[in-house]
Amino acid sequence: MWDWIRREAVYLWYYLDIQIRQIAPYWALGIVLGSAVSVFGKKYIHGAFAKIGQRKMGWLGVIPASLLGIASPLCMYGTIPIAASFSEQGVRDDYLAAFMMSSILLNPQLIFYSGALGQTALMIRCLSCFLCGCAAGFLIRRFSSGKGKAFFDFTGFGEGKNRDTDPNLILRFLKNVLRNIKATGPMFALGILLTALYQIHVPGEFVSGLFGKNSGFGVLMAATIGVPVYMCGGGTIPLLNEWLADGMSMGSAAAFMLTGPATKITNLGAVKIVLGWKRFAVCLAFVMLFSLVTGLLVDLII
Repeated sequence: MWDWIRREAVYLWYYLDIQIRQIAPYWALGIVLGSAVSVFGKKYIHGAFAKIGQRKMGWLGVIPASLLGIASPLCMYGTIPIAASFSEQGVRDDYLAAFMMSSILLNPQLIFYSGALGQTALMIRCLSCFLCGCAAGFLIRRFSSGKGKAFFDFTGFGEGKNRDTDPNLILRFLKNVLRNIKATGPMFALGILLTALYQIHVPGEFVSGLFGKNSGFGVLMAATIGVPVYMCGGGTIPLLNEWLADGMSMGSAAAFMLTGPATKITNLGAVKIVLGWKRFAVCLAFVMLFSLVTGLLVDLII
C-alpha cells in the first residue's frame, strides 16, 4: 500500500513539474500583461467602443466592436454594466452583441495563456472568437434591429465600481496583478493537477480515438464537453495542451475553446439576466452551432 502511494506521489510530482515548467510562464505573462491592459488601457478601449456606437458605420461597425470586446479585460459580470452604460448612450444592439460575445470568449490574459498551445491554436482561437462576435452582431442586425424592442434588457444595471483607483500607478498595477492571481490562481492550479493525473492514468490513445483528426464525431464531442468541463481559461489550457499532444484534432480544440467560455456557469448566469429564457436558448444554440461548424472547417483546412 505504501509503495503504491509513494510511486503515485513520485509520478504526480514528476508530471506536475513538467506542467508547471511548460504552462506557468504563459500564465504569469498573461497576468502581468492582462493587468497592464486593465490598468492602463481599459478606459481607452471602452472610449473607442463608445465612439463606434456614435458613428454611422452600418454593418461594418460589428468588426471593430468584436475586436474591442476581445481587447476588453473585464469578465462577463464586469462587461454587462459597461454594456448597459453604452446602451444608454445609444449604442446599437448589434454592436453590443458583437462586443459582448467576443468579450465572453476571449480577453487579453487568455490570449497570452493560449500561447502555450502553440501558434496555430492561438491564431485559430483569436480568429474564431473574433468571427463569432461578428456573426452575433450580424444576426442581431438582420433579425432583431429596427423591430422596436431592444434585444438586451439592462434594467437595473449600472456601471460597476472601478477598483483600479489607487493614485499611485505602480501600486494600482500591483494590486490588479494580485487580484488576477487570486481570481485565476486556484483554477490554474486545479488545471495543472488534473492534467498531471490525466497523464498518469489516461492512455493517449483514448483521446486520439475520441477527438482524432477529420472526425466529425470528435468535433461534436469537443463542442459538447466544453459545456460541463470548462472551468476557466487558465484552468483548461494545461488539459487542452495535453489533449492536443495526445492526438486531439485542431478542429476539436477550436470547438472546445468556443463552447467552453461561452457556457461557463458564471457567464451563462450573466447572459440569462439580460436576454431572458427564449433569447438565452437561441444564444446557446448559436454558440453550439458556430463551434461545431468552426471545428469541422478547421479540420477540413488543416
